[in-house]
Amino acid sequence: MRKLLSGNEAIARGAYEAGVTVATGYPGTPSTEILETLVAHKDEVYCEWAPNEKVAFEVAAGAAIAGARCITTMKHVGLNVAADPLMTLSYIGVVGGMVVCVADDPGQHSSQNEQDTRQYARFAKIPVLEPSDSDEARRFVKLGIEISETYRVPVILRSTTRVSHSRSLVALDERTPSERPVGFEKNPQQFVPIPVWGRKLRLDVEERLARMAAAASTSPANRIEWRDRKLGIVAAGIAWQYVREVWPDASVCKIGWGYPFPDTLIREFAAGVEHLLVVEELDNILEEHIRSLGIACEGKNVVPPTGELSVTRLRQSRAAMEGGEIVVAPPPPDDLPARPPMLCPGCPHRGIFYGLTLHDVLVTGDIGCYSLGVFPPLNRTDIILCMGGGISLAHGMDKAGEPRKVVGIVGDSTFFHSGITGLLDIAYNRGSSTIIVVDNRTTAMTGHQDHPGTGRTLMGEKTAEVSIEAIGKACGIHRVTTIDPYDLKRVQEVLNEELAAEEPSLIISRAPCPLHQRKPHGPPRIIDPASCKNCGMCLKLGCPAIERHEVISINALLCTGCGMCEQLCRFNAISVTEE
Repeated sequence: MRKLLSGNEAIARGAYEAGVTVATGYPGTPSTEILETLVAHKDEVYCEWAPNEKVAFEVAAGAAIAGARCITTMKHVGLNVAADPLMTLSYIGVVGGMVVCVADDPGQHSSQNEQDTRQYARFAKIPVLEPSDSDEARRFVKLGIEISETYRVPVILRSTTRVSHSRSLVALDERTPSERPVGFEKNPQQFVPIPVWGRKLRLDVEERLARMAAAASTSPANRIEWRDRKLGIVAAGIAWQYVREVWPDASVCKIGWGYPFPDTLIREFAAGVEHLLVVEELDNILEEHIRSLGIACEGKNVVPPTGELSVTRLRQSRAAMEGGEIVVAPPPPDDLPARPPMLCPGCPHRGIFYGLTLHDVLVTGDIGCYSLGVFPPLNRTDIILCMGGGISLAHGMDKAGEPRKVVGIVGDSTFFHSGITGLLDIAYNRGSSTIIVVDNRTTAMTGHQDHPGTGRTLMGEKTAEVSIEAIGKACGIHRVTTIDPYDLKRVQEVLNEELAAEEPSLIISRAPCPLHQRKPHGPPRIIDPASCKNCGMCLKLGCPAIERHEVISINALLCTGCGMCEQLCRFNAISVTEE
């Protein structure tokens, strides 16, 4: 039986077929849908959203060391968070199979940076698999479990935005549960890497790497496709799809198990072609290694080193190699309307950002919907670094002597992810920043996933609803205030009080995401053209429902009835529509 699946759905299917019983992760585009798909099998697979990727990784590692088959999922920047346990788990190893599903984002479609997860595989000395389509994504999860159990090592499955979100036909198979019983077997010399034992484990890692390299050269995940031998192309992952279209006559060495490097296969291929080209997305990892083998090749001198590859970009590379005309894609028409990203109509974050426009403060932002507060007309985000950085950056600027008051903003899911330790640092080290948690009761930017503050698990079970206020007080913050961001007068009162305070404070701006609620906040508003002075005050909210042509009007199809514009109008020109 075959079914049309996205790469993420196929990864979930592969985990199910491989007999995975524990699946953990933290939502992050482009990886989110893996667990959202796999949870449909919750009777056979335990699934959880962890507070962050490090916790997710450690939970899966614990389960794998106890003998269960596991996966953990995250986007590429999430592996940065999980890097600490990754490096040591490579030493102590696993018992049950463990696949770390990491989705890279070439082109930065939804990410703050562009990085290549293969670097982590090489750094940690563990295998990495790179599927080129949905069916390979399914099969490579199963292959990853097999490799993991054979060599007692965690395996990275590196997807990309294009693989994760593209659909192709997938051949379905039956579930194959593990025959190994779950139960941890004590072995301190293996699982307690204090230096006296860790030094031995370090040698074992190198020996394991050599055995895996030999296996990679004969693995069906890597293969040679002989065609015209004038040009041979080494291609990994999704790049193989583009190569087959741009160079249909060239011989290709398709790399699916990319690290440890399949040296024997690469040498065989290179010896059989006249000219060698390496096509890989992002870093020149394969190219650099092939050159280290003494093999001449082309690579990033003709293939773009940054951004997402495509057929169009590789056709330009081919033209550059062959001295042909480089065809540049035509620019978009000048008369297309601009579509800048913006906070949704009725977004509760808008009330906080508007309130901050009335103060001369420095705002350290974070990763989430609220990062859109940087755009006009709000212009109220000055810097973004990473998850949880909105709090810690604020403290650093405060301690550096920044003359303006510093305000750190994080979301509710981000607060639980990595904001708590930063808040603790502010209290412990006598900071004076004002921290705002914009709590819209969900992990909104990645598609409304639950988190420790929602009172509901990924598997739909009711659970503890963790209080941000209680955590703030437990961290040592004495000034903790909760506000409704739709009440602009109250927002301003609280900001005035807390920005004037000489000690740190925590403001929780709480109102549900209207997209998650799937219902309007209130009745839609309308502007009376006879009363409107066209002053533009309401436009300062940056609400996409408020439009200005010859006159200012409210688009009834977009208005969610939040009422913030009505509060700002000094001429009572905005009111509730009459039903």
